Amino acid sequence: MPVPSTLLAPSILSADFTRLKQSIEIAEKAGADWIHCDVMDGVFVPNITFGPFIIQAIAACTTTTIDTHLMITDPDRFIEDFVKAGSHQITVHQEACPHLHRTVQFIKSLGAKAGVSINPATPVSTLESILPDLDLVLLMSVNPGFGGQKFIPSSIGKIRTLHEMRMKLNPGMVIAIDGGITEENAEEVVLAGADALIAGTAFFKAANPLQTATKIKALTR
Repeated sequence: MPVPSTLLAPSILSADFTRLKQSIEIAEKAGADWIHCDVMDGVFVPNITFGPFIIQAIAACTTTTIDTHLMITDPDRFIEDFVKAGSHQITVHQEACPHLHRTVQFIKSLGAKAGVSINPATPVSTLESILPDLDLVLLMSVNPGFGGQKFIPSSIGKIRTLHEMRMKLNPGMVIAIDGGITEENAEEVVLAGADALIAGTAFFKAANPLQTATKIKALTR
C-alpha cells in the first residue's frame, strides 16, 4: 500500500567512520527513516566492510530503524548475530540463499523484518513465490560491492514490474532501491513505485545533506 511520503535510508557506508556518531546525528536531523548498513564479505561482492560490532555501535547512537543489508554468502550463519547487535530489518540476497523461504522465516522468528534483495541481472519474476512472505524487497540499481556507482536505467522497468506484483500479492510490502540514487533521478524512481530510497554518496557527500533529504522526502507516489 502507498506510504505518505518517500522513506529515506542514508547508507552509512558513505559516512565518515572517524565521526560515526556525528554522521548518524546528521542523518537523524535530516529526517532519516532508516539507517542503512551494507555488510560485505569480499566473497559474494568484491569488497569487505564490517560486522555485527559496527551495528552494535550504531544501535548505541540511535533509535532510528537499523536496516541491515547482508551482501554475504551463507547469511544464515550470521543473521542472529546481526539481530542481537540491533538490526531491526535484515535483507539477504536471493542469489546467496539456496533455501530462501527458510532464511526469511528464520529472520522473522528472531523478531526482525525480513527483506530480499536481487542484483541488476536477476529478473523480478524470480521473487513471485516468496513475495507474500516479505516485509520488503530491495532492488539493486547498481552491481553491489561499491558506493558511488551510476544508476542502471533498466532498473526503472524492474521497479514498475515489482510494484504490479506486490499490489497483487503483498500490498503492504515496501520496495526499496539501492544504488546511484540522486536528487536528479529520485522522482522517477518513486513514480515507478519505490517507497524507500537508499542514498549513500548523494547524502553523506552532499554539500547540504539536509537539503538533499528534504527534496527526496518531499516525493510521494
